[in-house]
Amino acid sequence: MRAAALCKVFPRIYPDAHCELNFSSPLELLIATILSAQCTDVQVNKVTPGLFQKYCTARDYAEADPAQLEHDLRAIGLYRNKAKNIRACCRLLVDEHEGQVPASMEELVRLPGVGRKTANVVLGNAFGQNIGVVVDTHVARLSARLGLTQETDPKKIELVLMKLIPQEKWTLFSHWLIFHGRRRCKAQNPDCPNCELRDLCPSYPKFMKLERFK
Repeated sequence: MRAAALCKVFPRIYPDAHCELNFSSPLELLIATILSAQCTDVQVNKVTPGLFQKYCTARDYAEADPAQLEHDLRAIGLYRNKAKNIRACCRLLVDEHEGQVPASMEELVRLPGVGRKTANVVLGNAFGQNIGVVVDTHVARLSARLGLTQETDPKKIELVLMKLIPQEKWTLFSHWLIFHGRRRCKAQNPDCPNCELRDLCPSYPKFMKLERFK
């Protein structure tokens, strides 16, 4: 089974695979993940050091001046909407969770600006809970290229991966795919000739054929 083979190969290729958003608490990871929507982790990591130093608690965000928070996030795409969501999210954390990030899917997805993907990131990386599989653009692309699923909807992709991958590896499997997508199997120019997964990848012959016609 290809999924089982990938779970054996990936640890050798990416033994240090991890969440590439910098954080030191569940709140920091929650904020960073909200900011990462339609924005690179690299850009988010440039903004969050100063942000986390200025806003240390959920109350700090909830009571922040809207214009000032927008200014602090101006280097992030969609910063106005994200600032609004962060303030509303942290207001709910203060009002209903004593300022703490809840450790359940049901409570997380009730927070403004938090969908299932963000909740999976927080649960898997801040709380060590394998509740689901994070499906971002890299995971969606590689799931198709590796022949794991033909689904295109993130929710359906996640359901397929949850059936194929052992639950204890759900969080790590998304890290493996993201690492590979960023380092080898890029959207426009996948490095198929040097790919460590070429013997397992059904897309390898097709891409190599296209390479010969370039």
